[in-house]
Amino acid sequence: MDPSIKQALIDDLNRFVRRRGFYRRVGKAWKRGYLLYGPPGTGKSSLIAAMANYLKFSIYDLELASIHSNSELRSLLVSTSNRSILVIEDIDCSNELQNRQSGRFVPNERSQVKMSSIIAYMFRH
Repeated sequence: MDPSIKQALIDDLNRFVRRRGFYRRVGKAWKRGYLLYGPPGTGKSSLIAAMANYLKFSIYDLELASIHSNSELRSLLVSTSNRSILVIEDIDCSNELQNRQSGRFVPNERSQVKMSSIIAYMFRH
């Protein structure tokens, strides 16, 4: 990783940890999001592990295919610890996005989790 990008990430993580009280005072959830993308083998998982190690946070891997409803998703997300990193891999492979790209919607009977619910949770809570 480019040293300047690494330092910028470390600075951002440190700022996030220091500002926990600020989040509480303004009534916002104490959380920070990153979108990592790229082909396999480019270090995304290693970066997540390094961030978790640096912050002393737990890592939760969320497989969207195993979630059957929005309420199940919400219950699962609420049950994660406060000092954790939630990893949603291959979010672009969800049935909802694939169906949208093909121009037809074919509901997946196993999973009725809506992408809008995931996004709403990430930004509101």
